[in-house]
Amino acid sequence: MSRILVVEDNEDLAFGLRAVFSFEGYEVDLALDGERALEMSRARPPDLLVLDLMLPGKSGFEVLRELRKAGQDFPVLVLTARSQETDVVLGFDLGADDYVVKPFSTAELLARVRALLRRLRRGSPTTADPVWKRFGDVEVCRATRTVRRRGWPVELTPKEFDLLVALLDRKGAVATRRELLKEVWGYAYADIHTRTVDVHMAELRRKLEENPSKPVHLLTVRKTGYRLQP
Repeated sequence: MSRILVVEDNEDLAFGLRAVFSFEGYEVDLALDGERALEMSRARPPDLLVLDLMLPGKSGFEVLRELRKAGQDFPVLVLTARSQETDVVLGFDLGADDYVVKPFSTAELLARVRALLRRLRRGSPTTADPVWKRFGDVEVCRATRTVRRRGWPVELTPKEFDLLVALLDRKGAVATRRELLKEVWGYAYADIHTRTVDVHMAELRRKLEENPSKPVHLLTVRKTGYRLQP
């Protein structure tokens, strides 16, 4: 049985989420503030953390930063009432795996949770092949999950790296958003409305393109998805 730690200071929502997850067969723990979330995560790491960003005292951003700094690598699904892209990007930079903007539907939330837990059980694909793949001035090594630009290391989040590899493997072919959601995030079905792919692509461009506003490698295919131009 997978165990979920819900961190939410709104008690009505917290207890509601516990009821929903328990009904689905998950073991659920609750924390109503950031300090308690850190204590519980350190004492007994969950299989999945559902984390509200706006918490009293220690914010969700601080909780996420401290957990990742301590080497806690369980998946984190962020809940936020803020729809601003900067908050979402910061969450991803700190190590979040996905996000849901309040108000959200129970069906979509559960789909996101199942996807993250499936990916945890399956594990990230690896290979012993040490070969570097190159596009422009960027080099990518799948075996070591390392990226360099002009010889300098570039730090990508796990999902950013997986997304980059998914595009590299297509050798210039188009990847639809649905395909990427299934391949990188593990969604079993694609009827989920999320800008997760777009936000991650924006971050990849910021880190790997000379001019992120006019990319020459990480290209948008209008009304379809993305492709990587070598």
